[in-house]
Amino acid sequence: MGIVEIEGMHFYAYHGHFEAERIVGNDFLVDVWLETDCLKAAASDNLDDALNYQAVYDLIKKEMQVKSHLLEHIAGRIIDALFNEFPSIQTAKIKVSKLNPPMGGQIKKTSVTLMR
Repeated sequence: MGIVEIEGMHFYAYHGHFEAERIVGNDFLVDVWLETDCLKAAASDNLDDALNYQAVYDLIKKEMQVKSHLLEHIAGRIIDALFNEFPSIQTAKIKVSKLNPPMGGQIKKTSVTLMR
């Protein structure tokens, strides 16, 4: 087994509990950690034998365009989609962060991490 990580994916999206957040939008970061069999790709040097990072990114980008109220919901949708699309994934961990959340103070980010 091996680990594929894609870190610091930046998206401008329209998620949030407050209506204004879903209208104005905010900056989000997504990190994903995927456990998958990398042995065949390590030997063959062939993309067909590997988890395609570009396809993973495209799936996450698509899910980030769907409005949600909660970071937990975004992360859950992404994990579900990853397992549905990529059967080689054994374990997935996703972290979704909202930068500068509107919580009445100076807060760099809030994050939710789910693992399955």
